[in-house]
Formats: sequence, C-alpha cells, structure tokens
Amino acid sequence: MSFKVVGIVTAAATAVTAAATAATLKIALSRRPAMPDNPELYTNPVPSDDADNNPHELRAMFFGVSTIALFDGETTLLTDGFFSRPSAQQVLAGRVSPNHAAIDEALQKAGIGEAAAVLVAHSHYDHALDAPAVCWRTGATLVGSESTLNIGRGYGLGEDQMKVADLEEPMTFGRFKVRLILSEHSPHPKFQGFIEAPLRAPARAKEYRVGECYSFLITHTSATGRTRNVLIHASAGFRPDCLKGYRADVAFLGVGPLGKQSTEFRNDYWRETVEMVKARRVIPIHWDDFTLPLSEPLQAMPYIADDFRVTLKFLQRRRSLDGIEFAIPEPFVKIDPFATLGSTASAPVSV
Repeated sequence: MSFKVVGIVTAAATAVTAAATAATLKIALSRRPAMPDNPELYTNPVPSDDADNNPHELRAMFFGVSTIALFDGETTLLTDGFFSRPSAQQVLAGRVSPNHAAIDEALQKAGIGEAAAVLVAHSHYDHALDAPAVCWRTGATLVGSESTLNIGRGYGLGEDQMKVADLEEPMTFGRFKVRLILSEHSPHPKFQGFIEAPLRAPARAKEYRVGECYSFLITHTSATGRTRNVLIHASAGFRPDCLKGYRADVAFLGVGPLGKQSTEFRNDYWRETVEMVKARRVIPIHWDDFTLPLSEPLQAMPYIADDFRVTLKFLQRRRSLDGIEFAIPEPFVKIDPFATLGSTASAPVSV
C-alpha cells in the first residue's frame, strides 16, 4: 500500500474517531437532571410596587452561575457579571470572548445602566470573561485578583477603573460595605495557576486561570437604619475557618459540582460556610449549565459535571436537620433575600 493511500486511510480513520467522540460527548452533555417543578422550591419575586413601599432596601437578582446584582435604588453591585455563556463547542474547540449582544440584552432586561463595582470571585472564564466589558458599559470598578485585573488590562480598562482585592479593609460603595475573604475553589479545579500578563480575548478557556478565589461578605444599611448581611460564596470549596467570626443571615452558596462530592465533603462544606456564618437562608448558585444561553430557561449541569438531584436532597436534609431554608433563584427575578426572615440581623464580626 502506497504512503499516499496509508495517509488517506489514516486521515479517514481519524475523522471517524473524532466524529464518534463528538457524538458521544454531545450525548453526555445532553443528559442532565430535570429541574424540580415544585414552585415552593423557588424564590418569590418582590411585588410590583416594592420600590414605592420599600425604598432603598436591599434587593437581589440572579443571572445564572454566580452572577448576582445587589441594589438598593441608589447603588448597584454585581458579582462576576458573566452573561455571554459561550457554547460547549466554543469552549472545547475554539476560543471564548465576550458576547456584546448578550451582555447588552441582559443588562437592559435587568434595568442596569450604571453600577458601582463588579466583584469577581476568581478568574475562570465563567466568572471573569465579561467583567471588564460590564465595567466599561456601566462605569463600575473591576474588583478582583491580579489575574482578574490582567483580564481587565487585556480588555483595555484603565488602572483607575480597577482595584486589586484588599483583604484587610472593607470597601464602601454607597450604603454597601464589601469585605473580600480569601477562599478556595471547589476540589480539583481545572486551569490552575495565575494570569501573569494582560489577557486579550478571544482566548482559549484554559488561559483563564483560576487565580485567587474570594468570598464576599456584604453589609447593607438602609436609609431607615436596617442592616443586612449577605454572604456570596461562589465556589463549592472552602478554607477551614476562613469565615470564622463573620455573620450573614443569607448565604448565596455555590453548589456545583457538590453533587459529585462525598457526603463527608458536603457536610464539611456546610459546616465551614452556612453554619460558620449562622445563615438562616441558603440560595444555591452555580448549579446551572453555563454553556446554554440566558435567553433559554436555566437547566442543571449535565451528569458528566454534577448531579443536582443529590445537591437538592442534601439541601432538603439540612433544612430538616437545621431548620435552614433554601430557595432556588430564577434569572431576572428581583427578590428580597430576607423576606419573612424578620428584621434582626447580626453585624459581621472581624477577626
């Protein structure tokens, strides 16, 4: 057999293998648990007249993964600001970059024209990809690790619009005080390391290295003097005792891929986050498949990445054992995270 024929046969075999692999992966990515159909498991939207009856009170809105807007009618904060959600094909076979149409659509739908800050939990693309673009649109300050700031530099943000995470002193934005706490990613993260030079999109997903991970403890004092404390903990990992001495009545808790972890790990994670801050309500985040667009209903991650059924059973069990509520957030729905929890809230304690 000539070398030419061998080459043709080899190329054909490679193409067949690649096609079979792609088909297998497509099937794997399509298999996922159905979202629960019980409306009592989801957060309740605020009434349409909420802004008139409760001016300048803390409200929240979820956009999938760990992108959350907190606002009080005067100031808006965003975590991560990830709206592009590139497809699995883009992530696996190509390069990712901000989808400016998707960002504009999401911000307009949410009614966000200006923001004070975008707080980035870590520098993986599903957290940091869009953050500089959102800052550029809203005038927000980009807050995160040096890795995150290098994404901002690659986008073209000026140094005066970026602030490296300060672990010593809280930052103030309007009536919000934000404390960044060094934390950990969920176990065995991909794309470890740091982004050590400006990163310009489009870039491969693996170039968005994790950098440092943060939890956000956010305190809001309303015009009436009511103080509320929220923990936003984006990744299902923890540093032992990193939240010791802090308090938050509501925890936005990263749960992906908690369903793939051991029972021991889930219990340890709960103890180091929810129990440590004495939260009374948990709002799970980072459970959705972020390769699907925000224009479609959110779906749980595929089984190849997580099993949300296991996580829900765990949350239900902890509710029975501890009396701690949980509610699944839905995108673009304005909520009062503290509804029915009462008016008392513990101030965070610094250690």
